[in-house]
Amino acid sequence: MMISGRLVSFVPSTDLDVSEMFYVDTLGFRKLSRDPFALVLDGGDGAPIRVTLVQSRGETGYTALGWRVLDLNETVARMREKGVDFIRYNGMDQDEHDAWQAPDGIRVAWFRDPHGNVLSLMEG
Repeated sequence: MMISGRLVSFVPSTDLDVSEMFYVDTLGFRKLSRDPFALVLDGGDGAPIRVTLVQSRGETGYTALGWRVLDLNETVARMREKGVDFIRYNGMDQDEHDAWQAPDGIRVAWFRDPHGNVLSLMEG
């Protein structure tokens, strides 16, 4: 690979205070730093997530960030207890945990952050 180093993920935010409440207080990510331009989180396995302040963001409709979890059902249940709503898509056969099973067997559940970014959990 031509690029060596640690991958950094970016997600836009129009309000870093709201993002910090969601990602740190609700989802439980550890805050690494914050300045006027970005909130930096430990995204797991040492991969940082930069929640970057933007003036506005357009509707994308695609997944911006995703995490592979060991137990999707348990993770969805814990997140629902914290007030996270999961997305149900028309035409997709999603189970009671709002998870869809891909042809390769991976189960996926989607949710949004307060700024409308689509996030996902994957198991499999």
